[in-house]
Amino acid sequence: MGMPEYVEVVLPGRVEPEGLELRSGPVPTAAEGGVVVAVEATGVSFAEQQMRRGRYYDQPPFPFVPGYDLVGTVVAIGPWTDPALVGTRVAALTKVGAWASHVALDAADLVSVPDGLGAAEAETAVVNGITAWQMLHRRARVRAGQTVLVHGANGGVGSLLVQLARAAGARVIGTASARHHDELRALGVEPVDYRTENVPARVRALAPGGVDAVFDHVGGRSVIDSWALLAPGGTLVAYGSAATRDDTGSKQWPVLKILGRVWLWNALPNRRRAYFFNVWAGRALSADRFRARLREDLGQVFAAMRRGEVTARIAAELPLSRAAEALRLAESGTVAGKVVLTP
Repeated sequence: MGMPEYVEVVLPGRVEPEGLELRSGPVPTAAEGGVVVAVEATGVSFAEQQMRRGRYYDQPPFPFVPGYDLVGTVVAIGPWTDPALVGTRVAALTKVGAWASHVALDAADLVSVPDGLGAAEAETAVVNGITAWQMLHRRARVRAGQTVLVHGANGGVGSLLVQLARAAGARVIGTASARHHDELRALGVEPVDYRTENVPARVRALAPGGVDAVFDHVGGRSVIDSWALLAPGGTLVAYGSAATRDDTGSKQWPVLKILGRVWLWNALPNRRRAYFFNVWAGRALSADRFRARLREDLGQVFAAMRRGEVTARIAAELPLSRAAEALRLAESGTVAGKVVLTP
């Protein structure tokens, strides 16, 4: 039997998707306390769409291998690593580096994937699932009977948010273009067409007393409207600036602007709260606490998938060699769910 082939996708600079490069080489080796994972599924997240434009606020310098998260099987271990890990299926949050056939990781960063979940299915819920779960339960602390507004309710994070919120017993209003409305209604969501309707006016009509939580990945003007729609005691969770994806100029500025607003709103004497959610927050302060929370929360999402409360939305599965096509597809805005890459 020959050696396994190692392939990675490299983002060489600010390029169109077709500018991605495919490279091969030796399979990485596991460090002390580390493992090598044979990747079974990774995905295209919004981060890669920003990174190829040089617009992700803390991306590494070019060239680098993108890939925010992965699901795969442990195939090798380093010294001082538990041998029982070999052969287990795991998920990991990487931020970069997952668009490869094999990835060397610290064993402490692995989250086990339960039996009965396919790799592509589990992949749809790694970065998206952890983001949705933590915003819903750790930030907004949504409870049964509350009303929430989810922007981009058909997106990668949005589709998980609406399902987890419904599972928690909340009433959900979701914005999406008209073609996704039937799908959203089937999930128990009240859809609003952000392309043709005045969203704030429509949401006010549906929830005259305001909403208990808003989840906003749009940024820009939308964040201000979202804040105004909150009921007393409500929470705004902003988690991106999709509206500025194609802008030029500073990549930090759109995020800093939201952070400034959040700070200002929280400083005002009112009963509402605002947060800017960053999935990596807290890692620098305590890596152990960050990892424990990641394991717990992702475990909750996987359990919800096994119970059927959350259904994986795979928009398409493409091999790593077609990463350019996968990125184009994810950026087209025409697909529902997650575009998954499989080595």
